Amino acid sequence: MTLNETLEQLKVLGNATTRAHNTKYGAGGNQFGVKLGDIRALAKKIKTNHELATSLWETGNVDAQLLATLLLKPKTLSAQEVDRLVRSVTFAHAADWFNSYVVKQHPDKEALRREWMAADDRWAARAGWSLTAERVVKSPGGLDLAALLDRIESEMGRADPVVQWTMNSTLAEIGIHFPKLRKRALSIGETLGIYRDYPCSKGCTSPFAPIWINEMVRRQG
Repeated sequence: MTLNETLEQLKVLGNATTRAHNTKYGAGGNQFGVKLGDIRALAKKIKTNHELATSLWETGNVDAQLLATLLLKPKTLSAQEVDRLVRSVTFAHAADWFNSYVVKQHPDKEALRREWMAADDRWAARAGWSLTAERVVKSPGGLDLAALLDRIESEMGRADPVVQWTMNSTLAEIGIHFPKLRKRALSIGETLGIYRDYPCSKGCTSPFAPIWINEMVRRQG
């Protein structure tokens, strides 16, 4: 499938409701408004296609970039290319798919994590904190968790909302998985109050850190 054919497929799948939803959460006008399930189905039909994926990404179209994350071969990208793509994101949903399906599968992700944790670019910082949250859960050895809480306490309240989301994830994961630091994590979340009034669908857990931490700990037993 060519680039133009793929874009035409995405255009046909677009709908006003999804466009409105994407716009509400920060997407610009370069989008068709395709449901995520339809993007997954199209990716399954196309299968991995790195060349097409890179062409889709460069269009800047939100739906094309979401599709591209499912078609890319992460190990084919250099660390420098991953860094460039991360910094070129314009929409949080695309950033999170790229982090999940590309960055977290890349062999240089730890080096990139360390670089991004000091980045001024908001999308790089979002990716850095996302990788840090993953490390807290899967391989916390070598992480200074108390220092991470210090940073979150001093920086999250004034951070760009794009970055706050994954900083908050790191805060919650520390509180969930490290009982000795739980009280402090809860206190930081309560004091900052970020996402306290975040709207949640029935059955979903609030991203407000104290609620999130306590609910996950309760489920653990």
